Amino acid sequence: MRLSGRNVGLVVLGLLVAAAATAWWTYNYEYVETEVTLRPRGEASYNPLYALKLALQADGAQARSRQRLQLGDVPLDARDTVLVLNDPRTLPVEDVNGLLDWVEDGGHLLVRTPPLERGEATRAGELLDALQLRPMPSYECMRIAPPAGAGRERRDDDGKKPDAAFAFCGGTRFTMLGVEPLHAWGDLDNGYAYARLAHGEGTVDVVADFNFLTNASLERPAFSALARQLLQPGWKRGTVHLVYAANMPSLWRLLLETAWMAWLPALLALAGWLWMRTQRFGPRLPSPEPARRALLEHVQASGEHLWRYGRASALYAAVREVFMARLRRRDPLAAALDGRAQAEAIAHRTGAPLADIEQALQTPRPNDGADFRHRIARLLQLRQQL
Repeated sequence: MRLSGRNVGLVVLGLLVAAAATAWWTYNYEYVETEVTLRPRGEASYNPLYALKLALQADGAQARSRQRLQLGDVPLDARDTVLVLNDPRTLPVEDVNGLLDWVEDGGHLLVRTPPLERGEATRAGELLDALQLRPMPSYECMRIAPPAGAGRERRDDDGKKPDAAFAFCGGTRFTMLGVEPLHAWGDLDNGYAYARLAHGEGTVDVVADFNFLTNASLERPAFSALARQLLQPGWKRGTVHLVYAANMPSLWRLLLETAWMAWLPALLALAGWLWMRTQRFGPRLPSPEPARRALLEHVQASGEHLWRYGRASALYAAVREVFMARLRRRDPLAAALDGRAQAEAIAHRTGAPLADIEQALQTPRPNDGADFRHRIARLLQLRQQL
């Protein structure tokens, strides 16, 4: 095969274009590594204090987490620390008394105030009543500065130092009734967001909320430093018990968020099948019965044919036979009679005039349509009266 000069030029030009595109791509693009945040799995997906437990264990402290307090199954030592993330009003009276007795022996308890309730004042619950605290709503935030040295140890992606964080926004603050706290954060007018109370030989820390201790918030240096200060009384003296409420979403929410790739095509397929099976919109109308309609048409056509060809007597004989069949069932004695005697028996049973009965039992005159219809109608009326 011989190549002309034009074809050779096109091939060379194509090779030059491909080489230029390859060089441009190689010069302008490079492989880079990117970090993608995945959804939490395992315990991290339902335990909001999972990051706090790992941080405490990495720092050399003993930490355990569970969903319920379980004082009967998990005994507490006087040097332990218990953090109850749940609403304290959900604790039964036995657990409240057990926790207060344990704190009097030297334990350290951390609890939060109940969440705000709509339409009524927030109830304190057994634990806060025993500590002489009263909840009050507040929508102010507390500014938490990052700890000293946080700017040198950790910087943002753009190289800036971490800014101060805000906590207790919209939480339920509280007031103290005749109680002198060891430490407090807030004031009497706006309420307190934090207070450390002495109870026997131990201490109780009451906080407006624990959002700064959850998995997503604990990464900030200001929140981690605040958590370290809250745990200071029992730091590395005993075990830190983290009691949380399992935050498991409902089945319908899981199906909506994670199984949409299965139920959405199924829903579309069902909608398509319904559209295919639906002939029209609106109320369903009963369909006529084709077999029954065809039979009536045949009967009417047969009658018109017999009448057209002078066979009206056959039609009359059929109707008279139907009448006589019912008469034999209802009054066999009248059916056995003949002539006028039979007409009188029928008139006595039905109450119809004798002349009309005699006329109806006689064959109509040929080619007289009015007389034919009158006798047929009379026979049908008499049949209904039997």
